[in-house]
Amino acid sequence: MVYAIVKAGGRQEKVSVGDVVVVDRLSGDTGSTVQLPALLLVDGEKVTSDASALAKVTVTAEIVRDEKGPKIDILKYKNKTGYRKRMGHRQKLTRLKVTGIA
Repeated sequence: MVYAIVKAGGRQEKVSVGDVVVVDRLSGDTGSTVQLPALLLVDGEKVTSDASALAKVTVTAEIVRDEKGPKIDILKYKNKTGYRKRMGHRQKLTRLKVTGIA
């Protein structure tokens, strides 16, 4: 079993070939490929965490589609002053399919 820990969109994700991962929005069109930096590589019993060895490792992924996350409601309220402020947020996301770890 080969898997890698990659840095994607400000977070670390555990990926293997064929996995579908949702990360923060990446620039690129649907169907284009992106390379993710590996932080750790596990190949069976062999674990690679050396920075110079990981510089040679490439994790490639294909952009499946762009998405939006769930709606988050933000309500600010102060008692007895009549202050109310209502806002919302939807995070922009990208769905990736991992195509190779080499």
